[in-house]
Amino acid sequence: MPIPKSLFTILTHHFSTTRKPPNLSKIPSKYRPQAIKEAQKALTEYLHTTRNLPYTFAEHIAKNSMFSVSNLIAKLDFSPSDFFKKFQRLLRYHPVNEFEFFFESIGICYGELNGFLPANKFFFSEDGTVLNAACALSGFGFPWTRLGKLYKDDVSIFRKSSEELKTKLCGFKGYGLSNVSVIGICLTFPHVLGGEDELGDEVDALFDDLKRIFVDFDLASYIEGNVDAWYEVCRKVRLFYDLGCEKGTAGELMGRSKHVFLEYPEEVLAQKAEYFCRFGVKEDAGLFLLRLPDILKLDLETPVISVLGFLKHFGLNSSELRSIGQKYPYVLGRNKMANLPHVMKALNLHEWFFHRINRGNHQLLANYVLIDPEEDLDKEFGDGLEKIQSSRTPTHTMNKLKFLHGIGFGENALTMKVLAHLHGTGIELQERFDCFLRVGVEFSKLCRMIGSTPKVMNQKPETIEQKVNFLNQEMGISLQYLDIFPAFLCFNLENRIKPRYRFHVWLTEKGFCTKTYSIASIIATSEKNFVARLSAIHPDAPKRWSEHYSNKKPLGS
Repeated sequence: MPIPKSLFTILTHHFSTTRKPPNLSKIPSKYRPQAIKEAQKALTEYLHTTRNLPYTFAEHIAKNSMFSVSNLIAKLDFSPSDFFKKFQRLLRYHPVNEFEFFFESIGICYGELNGFLPANKFFFSEDGTVLNAACALSGFGFPWTRLGKLYKDDVSIFRKSSEELKTKLCGFKGYGLSNVSVIGICLTFPHVLGGEDELGDEVDALFDDLKRIFVDFDLASYIEGNVDAWYEVCRKVRLFYDLGCEKGTAGELMGRSKHVFLEYPEEVLAQKAEYFCRFGVKEDAGLFLLRLPDILKLDLETPVISVLGFLKHFGLNSSELRSIGQKYPYVLGRNKMANLPHVMKALNLHEWFFHRINRGNHQLLANYVLIDPEEDLDKEFGDGLEKIQSSRTPTHTMNKLKFLHGIGFGENALTMKVLAHLHGTGIELQERFDCFLRVGVEFSKLCRMIGSTPKVMNQKPETIEQKVNFLNQEMGISLQYLDIFPAFLCFNLENRIKPRYRFHVWLTEKGFCTKTYSIASIIATSEKNFVARLSAIHPDAPKRWSEHYSNKKPLGS
């Protein structure tokens, strides 16, 4: 199951973001702080006295729109004695676009402003809805410079009247929550403020959970009384909803595991969640971590495992291990614990393994160690590794090897043989592998395909898609056929696969060919033998093939 990338992208903390103002090179450096301070003061007075904005919000806008203010400063010749008056005069005769200063001040990057400015409007007197919403939110306690996040996440919030927003915010406090906790919640789950009526049940379910966590289980008393701290904890809560925990039912478990939200950074929770999601069980990963929080303490990256030894540790018997060794030889040997999810997927044991640790056997992960330092060392692999290190391009080759280990290939001789046939960088190989998964090839079958026919990986993703689509759509053959004949993907689509298959179809439709030939026989046969077979089918067939179907180009992939 693919994992949404956004789920595990660790965002920078919005509350510690700083922005560097434009360089005012025309003003001597010792006077720049004075110029900025006087410009902000003049803008505050202008917005308050001339444009009738409440002083507090005029000051918020002036002090937090550094780029826009600096651009105005750059238009004037600076002199320490009268710069303040010059700036006042500029504002008096050249009114500014108030929306530009406003949107920058609430935290929207200056370079993005054009995408947010309303068309043909310069003044709040033309449309004060956005400002009124911002003032209501700020009055409740939202940091002014964080309102841009709300605006970008759910613009509908700023279409609501001040009274609507105040009513909603007071309603959230009715769950026993403080102003600062409500702010942290709204910044994390902006839809609770902007959502339409049809989201009411979901919002109620969410706040039932949050009341259970923060009030009933008293997590709130462990959180510092500032927006940053609340936002950080609420983001961790949201992570578990993103992992499939159901709103309205997860509050009890989250509350009982409240130490998870206090002891572990979001990055750690996201990394551990991503690790277990790679077993293909995203919906279960969140509940799994909440029920078995001790697993968060484990180092799941650096330990080395012996694949067969690890499976034995988890209960497989000798017969089962022997069968695995015969069926999946490329997985054998050593690998890193970090690659374990894909080792299990390569063996098609990922669901079995996850359910085994989920049913109370998670301590087997913590207890596993390589008993013998010589266990499962492969001499041929070691020799190959030495050759790579002494080669002209060790980094390039090691990145390809890292790719193979990452999809479950172990430290064994077969992995080295496969490596020798792979072309491209590690990143390119991963893109091709992901393409195969995207078009429907199963993970374990794809690994087996690479183990037997590694050259299938030496083509661009678009070429892979085209060949698979032709196999499915025009030939009407399922992907399972690739288990039998993976080399199908190694032949050129335009010069070999299409013309030969289409000519074979024409022969069959005309009744010239009554014998059934396999796809492998049609595609893989050499040109000489293919033409000889056509002669046996019909004396004129080779001529028609040459004139109407054969491209007479190199037929390899």
